[in-house]
Amino acid sequence: MTAITLTRKTSAPWFAAAVKFLSDVAEGIREGHQMASRYEELSRLSDAALAARGLTREELPQAIATGRAGR
Repeated sequence: MTAITLTRKTSAPWFAAAVKFLSDVAEGIREGHQMASRYEELSRLSDAALAARGLTREELPQAIATGRAGR
């Protein structure tokens, strides 16, 4: 009598790593677009409006990068 064993083939570890890498890249691009959009939005405000939010024009890039320039 002959027995046949079926095995479930799983994806290679490199494939999972590649998918994770591409997902991380896409997330980074999305985050970069959000930051650029936020910068554009805040850069259109007057100095007085920025001061009301506790910001100066010179602080915008760092405030956006660190998340201090919340909505």
